[in-house]
Amino acid sequence: MIRTATPHDLSKLLAFRKEAAAWLSRLGTDQWQRPYPAEKLSATIQAGTVFMVMDGDDTAATITLTPEAEAGLWSEQELAEPSLYINKLTVARTHAGANLGMRLLDWAGNRAFQSEYKWLRLDAWTTNRALQEYYIRAGFEHVRTVSEGEAVNGGPRVSGWLAQRATRPVDHGFTDTTSR
Repeated sequence: MIRTATPHDLSKLLAFRKEAAAWLSRLGTDQWQRPYPAEKLSATIQAGTVFMVMDGDDTAATITLTPEAEAGLWSEQELAEPSLYINKLTVARTHAGANLGMRLLDWAGNRAFQSEYKWLRLDAWTTNRALQEYYIRAGFEHVRTVSEGEAVNGGPRVSGWLAQRATRPVDHGFTDTTSR
């Protein structure tokens, strides 16, 4: 089941992020090694853009889906195209290997399609090749990689590998309790 995160989920989501960072570190990547600011996560929860996949009482996965792009990555022309942006897609290690990430990407693409967005976009860690290949397998096309020196409007660039896929209706198999 997918539901919208609430302020009561903040500590659970921060712990979830910490678990993912530890796993990524064991894989040898520096992705997510800085603690995520609780106030930033709280703001996205308040905005209604954080979603959780629940397996009973357990959080199996989470994703943030927003119409706002990360600063400094996408061109003005790209920003003019109706797009939803994926952030912080994370699957619990207890649920790894169950295809939840791919299904969650399909859910996001279906949601974007139903809301008449053209693109589902993301930025991934520039040094995490395995993650980039995962998104390619999920049907995303690499647009370009923005390095720190190329970022516009002060955008960061450890996460500057840009990809997108056209939105489309997809049967993702989740019970969706979120509102649009």
